[in-house]
Amino acid sequence: MPFQKVTPEKLSTAVTRQIEKLILRGILRPGERLPSERELAEKLGVSRPSLREAVADLQDKGLLSSRAGAGIFVADVLGSAFSPALIRLFADHDEAVFDYIAFRRDLEGLAAERAARLASDTDLRVVQTVFEKMEAAHTKRSPKTEAQLDAEFHMAIIEASHNVVMLHMMRSMFQLLQEGVFYNRQVMFKQRTTRGALLDQHRAINAALQARDGKAARAAVIAHLDYVEACLTDQQKADRNEAIARQRFEHEQSR
Repeated sequence: MPFQKVTPEKLSTAVTRQIEKLILRGILRPGERLPSERELAEKLGVSRPSLREAVADLQDKGLLSSRAGAGIFVADVLGSAFSPALIRLFADHDEAVFDYIAFRRDLEGLAAERAARLASDTDLRVVQTVFEKMEAAHTKRSPKTEAQLDAEFHMAIIEASHNVVMLHMMRSMFQLLQEGVFYNRQVMFKQRTTRGALLDQHRAINAALQARDGKAARAAVIAHLDYVEACLTDQQKADRNEAIARQRFEHEQSR
């Protein structure tokens, strides 16, 4: 007979599974510090020995890491998404920038459409809250803050789509974006109209999501990334033209 005796689950195993799910669902993020052992044991309602056993298991699995004198952290599970050699290759070739935008356009359009259908009311409040922070940051003209909130806004939509594979894949993408591998948002700010246009595009995406209009949300994401692509293309052309103009100017001065 295919039956086996039922045995109660060890407390440490239950703790392991709970933390695994929090990492899988993107609630605990790479680099995030866990509460102290005493505090975490109290939150989970388990003894410290059971907690230590679970933490050791998660460290063996590569999901948690310890830092001397600092505590226990969620491991950088996204760090291996691309090899250092491939990251350097991306950074050295412009075509990777536009392939990246195309990838985001397809995946984020799908994520926005899913989010309009599957997001909870709380998910949409998160998106709304991040957008309101974007509006507030717009008046302060801090490119670094605006870039961070831009990434957070798009990640909030992906989280609201409730697909854990897409979530972790896109987090690895945004990690590269924040490191400036693909493009720097400040490059786009050389064009004076860009900041306001970008904010308006995020407003349109947010409005469609809050209305739970999947088609409009997807269309707004596509329009936004089409605009980003066009801005970067224009800036590349402008940079090339400036380089040629400088050559002409230097030549005229030398005659």
